[in-house]
Amino acid sequence: MADTYTQIYYHVVFAVRNRKYMITKDIKEDLYKYMSGIINNQKQKLIIINGMPDHVHILLQCKPDMNLSNTVKEIKEHSTKYLNNEKMLGGKFYWQAGFGAFSVSKRDVDMIINYIKNQEEHHQKNSFKNEYVQFLRDNEIEFKDEYLFDFDMK
Repeated sequence: MADTYTQIYYHVVFAVRNRKYMITKDIKEDLYKYMSGIINNQKQKLIIINGMPDHVHILLQCKPDMNLSNTVKEIKEHSTKYLNNEKMLGGKFYWQAGFGAFSVSKRDVDMIINYIKNQEEHHQKNSFKNEYVQFLRDNEIEFKDEYLFDFDMK
């Protein structure tokens, strides 16, 4: 074969430290645009980004040489610096350590786009913790409940 052909999608989810409601409507659009730029600079393709005041969902189409952990680290690190340097919030902003990432089949991309697009509606019925645990279970990812979320960190 003369070339490499891939189709790799990841649904990435991560939360604000202590799951604080810090991604307000006032900063949401600017934050997501900034995160989009980070993803583009990483030479990956953002399909959709959306979330709630305490967490974010991102659907990425990725190149085969992409290191997912490094990409998410860059997104979180640079968006944190952006929010704190621009003093967009009343206090310091931090993302929680870790993230969830779930591979997505091409046939499921539209379903995931709709899911991410409709976060506000979805979370009227389901909490973030329940949503995240369901993702882990649906993807048969082993976890320990006591390690899912960081709380009371300074």
